Amino acid sequence: MIRTETLVRQGDEWIVDDATETRYQLASVSKQFTAAAVLLLVADGRLAIDDRVSRWIDSSPEQWRDITLHHLLTHTSGLGTWHDYPMIDLAQRVEPSELLRTFAGVPLQYPPGQSWSYSSPAYVLLAHVVERAADTPYREFVADRIFDHLGLANTFAGAPGGRPNLAPGHDIEGQPRPTWELDVVGMGAGDVWSTAKDVLAWIDALQAGRLLPEPYRTLMLTERVPTGKGPDESGYGYGVFIGEVNGRHWWHHSGDNAGYNAFAANIPELARRVVVLTNTDAMDASTIEPLLA
Repeated sequence: MIRTETLVRQGDEWIVDDATETRYQLASVSKQFTAAAVLLLVADGRLAIDDRVSRWIDSSPEQWRDITLHHLLTHTSGLGTWHDYPMIDLAQRVEPSELLRTFAGVPLQYPPGQSWSYSSPAYVLLAHVVERAADTPYREFVADRIFDHLGLANTFAGAPGGRPNLAPGHDIEGQPRPTWELDVVGMGAGDVWSTAKDVLAWIDALQAGRLLPEPYRTLMLTERVPTGKGPDESGYGYGVFIGEVNGRHWWHHSGDNAGYNAFAANIPELARRVVVLTNTDAMDASTIEPLLA
């Protein structure tokens, strides 16, 4: 069954509340959790924002020599996005070492730090860095340090196994669609499942500093680099787009995996948070725009 769940909250008032305990893939909204995981390890003293990726990824190619964690977090590493790696089947599991070799074999689009281009593979690399620095599987680290810590009881990363209350994905015509692989290929880039209520709780906790201490909360939620895009996403922080909507500052991210679309946003000046999750490829901007008016 196709479902779309929408939460809009302004202050303590619910404007829309259609949420259930159904879990959806968050797709690229997952990148917020990856960025937060990196920043938690920076706060712990296990990582530094200017660490070179070659310190943490074995057999990094020479072309990655100048890539730092900051570059990966802000999509300025020069790595491409999925369509630049046509040899990767997003629905097919491969060994992590094979996936990293595939990334390493594709030339960078530009020298690190010289431009901006969205890159999901960059966030897969960040998840590997988290695993290496924490000496813990990525999905276990985010479960312990983020989901459990914040009481996000219906949120998890990776393949669902036998977990209940999962919304199956559908294509634009309403037909069932096989899921992407989330334990290796999508790890850190689009691997989180959650509910609309949990995502709202996540937005509130992140904004209020209940997860990241300063200055790391501010580093994540303010512009680190310009994107060259329109005013609503003119900058990128760490795991979030930064810009203005209707003349007010906001941070947000959208996501789309096969059969799923997601959107999460916060307009701090209005205390207005918007979460939309759906298990269909059919959602577009027309679903979101009326919620921001």
